[in-house]
Amino acid sequence: MHLILIGSEYSGTTTIGHAISEWAGSVMGGNHGFHDHWKIPHLNHPAFETPEEGKKGWAEWAAGRAEDPTRLGYTPEEQDLLLALTPRQKEGFQRYHMDYHISPVFYSYPDHNVVGMHYDEAVYAGPYYGYGGDGEYADRKRMVHHIDERILGMAPDSVLILLKCSPDVIRRRMKENPHKNAVLQEKDVELVLKRFEEEYEKSIIKNKLTIDTSTATVAECLAEFVEKFEEHITDADRTRILVQSAKKAGRWL
Repeated sequence: MHLILIGSEYSGTTTIGHAISEWAGSVMGGNHGFHDHWKIPHLNHPAFETPEEGKKGWAEWAAGRAEDPTRLGYTPEEQDLLLALTPRQKEGFQRYHMDYHISPVFYSYPDHNVVGMHYDEAVYAGPYYGYGGDGEYADRKRMVHHIDERILGMAPDSVLILLKCSPDVIRRRMKENPHKNAVLQEKDVELVLKRFEEEYEKSIIKNKLTIDTSTATVAECLAEFVEKFEEHITDADRTRILVQSAKKAGRWL
């Protein structure tokens, strides 16, 4: 399963990504997590020491009893150091960060899923990070096409998922659950939503689907994903689903 999940901050990318991971683990077996660490300064995996600690941490967050693990990969001091980097330093870090995550080793596994990555960079880098704007060195909008070409060369079955959300709901979520060191600014909500839709529409990835998270529950969004994803499921993933079903029913050797 190769998914790229995109959308404005506060649209639910982490929440829906986690729900998809849980669903995939249940019906296919194995580990189906997302690389969800692309918004400066949240550029590292959650700081869990063991798989058991990670499972507990994600469950506590999903139940509303803990902070979002994707924003806890670096300590507050480390986040301050990242924010203090110059635009040139941030650009280099993110460029190599992305290049690493599209290396062949990741696509040698049956699953490689990311949240945002180069699409986040195309939307946020110029306005918020001070690099990669139109016509500048390492123009992030142009980079999307090249990275997608590399991904499709290794994983032609990749699926691009856009989470849509109304501006009013985004602003309400910003007030009700503000992210520490958030990227999105309230004045830019409409622009950022538009930019993600533009990048989705012009993407060369042909397997696409959208989910509107404005009023739907997490369960409803997941059900919509499962329904729309069905036409994109590979034969290998269908086989894994059948094997996992047989194991659960006690019909596997």
